[in-house]
Amino acid sequence: MNSFKNMLTPAQEHRLCALDAWHRALDNCALRMECPDAYHEELLRQADEMDRQGIVNWEEWRDLRRKADQAYLRAVAGGDYHSVASR
Repeated sequence: MNSFKNMLTPAQEHRLCALDAWHRALDNCALRMECPDAYHEELLRQADEMDRQGIVNWEEWRDLRRKADQAYLRAVAGGDYHSVASR
């Protein structure tokens, strides 16, 4: 694992960390089920912050927001509950 150490620039590492945090928020099933509105707002906030900092370009920002909207719509439609009930 040490062979990959320091191969990324600080900007690349910051970008990866920000995108990882966004995807962890996307996968936060507990928040999604408990409060879909807060879940959606957090995803949008993180996407907007990455845009503000210049971490993502316009197309990436747009795609993150679209994914957030799609996840929100699935959440309010009960997507997490339907998948649990079918198991």
